[in-house]
Amino acid sequence: MSHLTHGPHLTRCAQRLTTRMFRSQLTARLLTAFEKAGISLPEGTRPTVVLAADTRYGDYQSNTCMGLAKQLKTNPRALAQQVADALDVSDLCAKVSIDGPGFLNFTLGDAALSAHVLTARRTDQLGVPTATPRTIVVDFSAPNIAKPMHVGHIRSTIIGDCLARVARFLGHHVITDNHIGDWGTQFGMILHGWKTLLDEAALEKDPIAELLRLYKTVNAAAKADEAVMTTCREELVQLQQGDAENLAIWRRCVDLSLDQLRVIYAKLGVRFDHYLGESSYNDALAPLVENLLASHIAEISEGAVCIFFRDDPTLADKPCLIRKSDGGFLYATTDLATIDHRINVWHATDIWYVVGSPQELHFKQIFAASHKRGQTASFQHVAFGSILGPDGKMFRTRSGESVGLIEVLDEAIERAAAVVAEREGLSDEEKATIGETIGIGAVKYAELSQNRLTDYKFSWDKMLSLQGNTAPYLINAYVRTRAIFRKLEGTPEGAGEIEAPAQLVFTEPAERALAMKLAQYAEAVHDVLDDFRPNLLANYLYELATTYHAFYEACPVLSSQGDIRATRLILCDLTSQVLKSGLGLLGIQTTERM
Repeated sequence: MSHLTHGPHLTRCAQRLTTRMFRSQLTARLLTAFEKAGISLPEGTRPTVVLAADTRYGDYQSNTCMGLAKQLKTNPRALAQQVADALDVSDLCAKVSIDGPGFLNFTLGDAALSAHVLTARRTDQLGVPTATPRTIVVDFSAPNIAKPMHVGHIRSTIIGDCLARVARFLGHHVITDNHIGDWGTQFGMILHGWKTLLDEAALEKDPIAELLRLYKTVNAAAKADEAVMTTCREELVQLQQGDAENLAIWRRCVDLSLDQLRVIYAKLGVRFDHYLGESSYNDALAPLVENLLASHIAEISEGAVCIFFRDDPTLADKPCLIRKSDGGFLYATTDLATIDHRINVWHATDIWYVVGSPQELHFKQIFAASHKRGQTASFQHVAFGSILGPDGKMFRTRSGESVGLIEVLDEAIERAAAVVAEREGLSDEEKATIGETIGIGAVKYAELSQNRLTDYKFSWDKMLSLQGNTAPYLINAYVRTRAIFRKLEGTPEGAGEIEAPAQLVFTEPAERALAMKLAQYAEAVHDVLDDFRPNLLANYLYELATTYHAFYEACPVLSSQGDIRATRLILCDLTSQVLKSGLGLLGIQTTERM
């Protein structure tokens, strides 16, 4: 299952977007043609238009007539001809053809393509239309206090950041919330360890490492001695009851941990609007449970408080436990209180949880419980798979522990810097900056270019390669686009002030192919939020880079003349802008030299 959902998913309503995307315009024209021809589409369906699988036949295609013909028991080519006869796309297309068993193929006209390119390069959105704005809370990363972030946090952090960036770019009001694990049974052990085993010098040097040492040491002792476990439970109870000493220790643990976490987030270029952890909702838990009991949404079962879903076959035997028989609350209780805050205070219309696939049942229960409570926000569990080592097993250290995230980032930067160090003509400062840009970008792109639901193998050689679908390849493509304008420094053209012709002049297939690929940026960005697939944008950028390289080889730019030269400079300029914009949406910086 790609993601769990409750409520109207904003990107399913793409037909309501006011856009100038060619795909959307062709879809709308097709719908009008069906109506004009008197052909009824099944309720709730619309014509589908996609990029042509074979560009020899056109730029876009639709197989709607083929599927509809089966239902109407008519000839698909005859049905396609009916639609084509009623279709008005003369301002968009140079050619509409019917091929195969009933495909409608659309070849865009040079005038329409030219107009899009000329307009796109002069707007901040680069031709990407905005959506009807919604208020979206993105919950991602969520590490535990007093524990180091590990490689498993890469996916949530990088995917969540990308989705937030894209949603903001499309005009939505986005609130990012890092729901940190800052409460729970582990703090009883940390409190006991703090009072009996703390090494202040070690805490000063590396707070999270020292807190982790305390936890591991006490945890081992508690397993061997029930008296130690009892002491830890007592420390936790005192914390939960507001003991001043324990609260002070807990706050220091949280502050020290957040300081180190923010260093990692700064290195990644990731920011959060809020760090509202589990502790933020403690006071709301008891009233929440009582309210759920009073409203008969929850009920007592064997001393515990549960929400049952008897009308849902998939959850009928999987109640949501919100208070244990001993009076303790659970993650589900905290998550329901968190949802109340996000809806009542932040007025969220959509809440996205970027959390691993193993939590699927938990979120299905939470969303179902919210539905029973009458909450109408759209809830999405954006699930993802695991990162594997080169051996195909879970990516771990030799000792069997999870690989630290900061270690991964530092090694990526070190490896990238070693490659950059061999380049001539760069200062040491430039090499250091470029090495960090490429290293961090490589880690991010290796993640975002994957289907989020699949497991993938972590490979240094692959992610740092200058060849193939990698961040270094794309950053290098951007550098190549800028190299042309560096040669024009001191001229209006070098500043992007190119005297554009009334219409671009396409004299080579590579020019038109690049213009067509640039026009697809709008579609690629919008498609990211359709089932939450950053890999669609990553793949688009890779295709754009390869298309640009083909253009660069086939079409001399600076040695050309007149409108041909202006056309090629404009294509280079927009390619540069789109690569930088698209990589930015992935959270990847660019560099002017490499």
